[in-house]
Amino acid sequence: MADWKPKPNLTVDFKRLSLSAEEGFVLSRLDGHTSASQLPALTGLPPERLQAILARLLAQGALQPAPTEPSAPPPVAAPPPELPTLDALPEELSSDSEAPESSEEPSEPEPSEDESAEAQGNYRKLFETRLHPLTEDERKARAHGADEPELSAFCFDPVPGVIKAVMENPRTGLAHARLIVRHHRNPVGLEAVCARAAFAADGGVRRWLVRNPQLPSGLFRRLWSNRRLMELHKTTVDRDIPEGTRRTARELLRQRFNTGPSEEKVELILNTEGRTLASLTGLAVDGKTAALLCGRTYRSPMLIQNIARWSAAPPALIAHLLKQEAVRRQPQLRLLLQRHPNAPADARRGER
Repeated sequence: MADWKPKPNLTVDFKRLSLSAEEGFVLSRLDGHTSASQLPALTGLPPERLQAILARLLAQGALQPAPTEPSAPPPVAAPPPELPTLDALPEELSSDSEAPESSEEPSEPEPSEDESAEAQGNYRKLFETRLHPLTEDERKARAHGADEPELSAFCFDPVPGVIKAVMENPRTGLAHARLIVRHHRNPVGLEAVCARAAFAADGGVRRWLVRNPQLPSGLFRRLWSNRRLMELHKTTVDRDIPEGTRRTARELLRQRFNTGPSEEKVELILNTEGRTLASLTGLAVDGKTAALLCGRTYRSPMLIQNIARWSAAPPALIAHLLKQEAVRRQPQLRLLLQRHPNAPADARRGER
């Protein structure tokens, strides 16, 4: 039997089901693409406990029936007799560009906001009512060996020492790392999560980490210094990201633009229609970048206009743009290019 991929039954109102915090946690991690054999690594729960939880969720109608034997889920721990080759993997598991190239399980899509908010509310309530009253030393000791649902509840602890203890727990997985970087508000705790390379490379961890107002600029620089220029640009314009992090991203973007590959520079200029050039004032491009830009046909008036206002635009690029059909048809674009300080001398004479 092929490995079962549990999928939530969206026709059911989960709020009306009698789900424990542990069952709610497992349900929030199911996306219909992650197989049952991958869930132990994703959730940190033992296979036998996961099998029992899946059976209870199935009995309550929270899951869609398995393709075969719908009355009970297949054993969680047993992998398929023959593992598929990389070419045979479904597209959903191979398309995440943020996933690290390692034996770690791929980063799964985020659960729906409704399910995630409900599950997180249960964990926060558990922490506030049962765990927070304990002393800090008691919480550290307990977090080292905690199991679900307490392990997820400890992810809401504001003390970095407790977060470090959670990171040392062998049951801690990606789901816990994402909870911590989303809700923890101490730079020391965030550093503890990102000390694990597999967590730091996960797309979900990075997505919530960059939105955390306590993300240290040094940590951001370490994690994003080798990212593509286009990704850095998206960080600079994302309104959900705190201004301090966006400012650091703008500084890093300028540094990387000086040293980054020519192909990435061209990708950045073209994909933003030149809007990013306003933040790159004073930075010139190398000969290869200029050659790549001159090898294209330009039809976007916005892109041509932004390049015309870029003081560091190479002379060859200005001359190339003056030959474009879009420029010949629009006198205002031609005039902008003719007034550029790097415009060819004959073009300036044409203006006069």
